[in-house]
Amino acid sequence: MSGSAPLLARAAVIAVAAIFGLTYSLTAPLIALDLAERGLGETAIGLNAAMHAVGVLLTAPLLPRLVARFGARRMVVTALLLSAVVVALFPAMPLVWLWFPLRLLLGCAAETLFVLSETWINHLSSEESRARAMATYTASLSVGFAAGPLILSVTGSEGAISYIVGALLVLCAVPLVASPRVAAPHFGEEPKAGPIHYLRLAPIAIAATVLNAAIETAGMSFLALYAMGAGWTEAESPRLITALMVGAILLQLPIGWLGDRMDRRRLVLGLAVVSAAGALAWPFVLGSPVAAYATLFIWGGAFVGIYTIMLTLVGSRFKGTDLVGIYAVMGLAWGVGALLGPTLAGFAMGMATHGLPIFAALACAAFCVFMLASRRGDAS
Repeated sequence: MSGSAPLLARAAVIAVAAIFGLTYSLTAPLIALDLAERGLGETAIGLNAAMHAVGVLLTAPLLPRLVARFGARRMVVTALLLSAVVVALFPAMPLVWLWFPLRLLLGCAAETLFVLSETWINHLSSEESRARAMATYTASLSVGFAAGPLILSVTGSEGAISYIVGALLVLCAVPLVASPRVAAPHFGEEPKAGPIHYLRLAPIAIAATVLNAAIETAGMSFLALYAMGAGWTEAESPRLITALMVGAILLQLPIGWLGDRMDRRRLVLGLAVVSAAGALAWPFVLGSPVAAYATLFIWGGAFVGIYTIMLTLVGSRFKGTDLVGIYAVMGLAWGVGALLGPTLAGFAMGMATHGLPIFAALACAAFCVFMLASRRGDAS
């Protein structure tokens, strides 16, 4: 293998991670807007969105066995092609009810990309640089999540153009992954355990995933509204989300550097403490835009860093189909957190003016307590 091959392999996996983030953040608002334009109510739109989670739930238990049988490269290429075809098919479907199975297929493909990109980057990483590799991975995820709404703001939600742009971007990753110069992991025998087994192997990692998804989705849903309630204008409030996302991208590399030089479990705990304290600071900094942007920038980096280092801990402890199985359960946990986060945050905001930061702080604090109470290993 030539000297450029490892770099090409990392580029391929990072591209897959970005594509996962982009397809999710582009299609979620785009499909909702399109369905509303076609006359569907909030209940039907919510049920359609839930089909994505159903796809994840159906795929996660099967994924370790499928990967062992067909191989990571073939599974990722298939998921990319399926994503591109499904995204392009949405505007072509004359009957809206057909959008429901399409959304389910998109969830199946997304779970495959999510789990196997995490597993693949771990396979390419040495123990000495694993945290930095995972930091690059999570930063690419954040770039993908930020790119979706940006594309939608440029192309608009009318017609098929946004779907076509999304499908073409997905296809761009296929040649990279399919290249024989890209090293693909081999996982050997099929696993004999189910999701409950993997949940018991890595409960802290699963809890960190629920935390990440819950607060991330709650923040995307309510941070701008919370800022408007504190006196920010409709045009100014989304900039707080931008500051958070930029911090989530740029600060992962220094956090990864720390993760390769200190006890990772202590680093996760420290990041969780900073995240809890930082959330409590939101009400006090919103009076100053500079202080608010700086706080959200640091908070976004610290909070996403919890997930970065937990991925590193799991990757350093588990290998092969066990690693795929744990990451698959983490994919399930992300769906659970994405459902719980906006619901609990909305309830908290209904109870108190500063309900959103209170919810975020309590969630981070609860994770700290759970982590301290655990007497198991680093990745548990």
